[in-house]
Amino acid sequence: MTVDRDGVRDAARYLRSVRPVDPEEIHEYVEGRPHPALVRRVLREEAYDLALVEQPDGTFVPVGDDPVPPAGWAPGQFPERHEDALRDLLVDRLGPGWASGTSGDALRDRLAEVKERYYRRNPVDYDETTALAYAVYHLPGYWAATGYVLDRLAEAGLLPRRLRVLDVGAGVGGPALALFDCLPDGCVVDYHAVEASAAAADCFEALVDPPRGARTVVHREPIESFDAGGPYDLVLCANVLSELDDPVAVARALFEYVADDGTVVALAPADRDTATGLRAVERALVDEGPGTVFDPTLRLWPDAAPADDCWSFDVGRSLDPPGVQRDLDAQGAGGPGDGTFVNGAVRYAYALVRRDGTRRAGIRAERSRHARLGESERHVTKRVDTLVVKLSHDLGEGDANPLFLVGDGSQQTDHFAVLARESGLNAALREAPYAAVLALENVLVLWNDDEAAYNLVVDGEAVVDRAA
Repeated sequence: MTVDRDGVRDAARYLRSVRPVDPEEIHEYVEGRPHPALVRRVLREEAYDLALVEQPDGTFVPVGDDPVPPAGWAPGQFPERHEDALRDLLVDRLGPGWASGTSGDALRDRLAEVKERYYRRNPVDYDETTALAYAVYHLPGYWAATGYVLDRLAEAGLLPRRLRVLDVGAGVGGPALALFDCLPDGCVVDYHAVEASAAAADCFEALVDPPRGARTVVHREPIESFDAGGPYDLVLCANVLSELDDPVAVARALFEYVADDGTVVALAPADRDTATGLRAVERALVDEGPGTVFDPTLRLWPDAAPADDCWSFDVGRSLDPPGVQRDLDAQGAGGPGDGTFVNGAVRYAYALVRRDGTRRAGIRAERSRHARLGESERHVTKRVDTLVVKLSHDLGEGDANPLFLVGDGSQQTDHFAVLARESGLNAALREAPYAAVLALENVLVLWNDDEAAYNLVVDGEAVVDRAA
């Protein structure tokens, strides 16, 4: 039966300001009096446009104005329902013995090949075998990493309950799964996934089951030729920029589709090339306008721009290897698996760039109080006070002193804070989380010839406080 959708929408818009919208009532007002179940289906499909949320009793009410609360994201395992969907996909495409025999060997060989091509920075063609292998090995980690980054926005109250998202290079669905898992009940989402690989898009549609209130559209075309529409609250580029011929040009074009209070959310693998490449894209959006770094590489000097490599990445809680990874790893030709095809590490570089100037921490450095890292050459062998962002976890090896990459937005080469002698007055350097803003007092500035970098030596005479 054909439903007068305009009639349903008009009735819902009228009633939403008066009382909960009830399909049992609306069908009385619509031409042809369609069955309430058909009215409910239309309301679900139009939930984002109407800004209506379905209630347990079957009525629809306006979306709340309060932002999405943080999820406290720190998963220890990939959700069973997602793994079940992935296993069903593998069985559907390759049969019950997908991890053994010819199909298992093909997946393992392809993963080894993809790793080698990534290492040599060669392009990868995403046929069905590549997409399935990618899903087994990368989907859990990419899901976890995306959730951590989205939770940063939620912590700042910057995820609205009525949310429009453009997911560029959506892959097999990791970012989409993370977003839907981060959102509580009472949200409506208009989610547009752009994925040029037919094989990856097929996997996406098999693995991503949108929750009620979420409308998901998959666009099977290259982002370079996609008419993005907009505006979007989130433009999500997860593990895709490093695969583009001109990531800066694409990022600049995408930034035009960001809402006035929206965010570009970019993620990349933690290896040096992709992580520093992500930072180059971030800097292009900010240095040439009109973006502002929200997190993590805050610019504490508003009149400065960084020029260091900034190999910076965060580390999340390791995931218990899902069963699909253990199965693929265990059934190789060499017998019990050696861990080659198990991937529980969660390490990711990210950049959050806003259009409205919002920063995660509003604190700024001051000439009268802080030495500028861009002028460290003037301070070598001297003790200074400075304000920095902690941009790594401990990089020290073995018995070496704890070592952390830091920046203030003015640095022209790498700076490392070295915890030479810990005390109760400087332990914050070690204890503070990634991206914390730290006030360093009385630190010794030295030049490290071996690393071509500056060391800020935090010894027994230095004090470190968490500033933000």
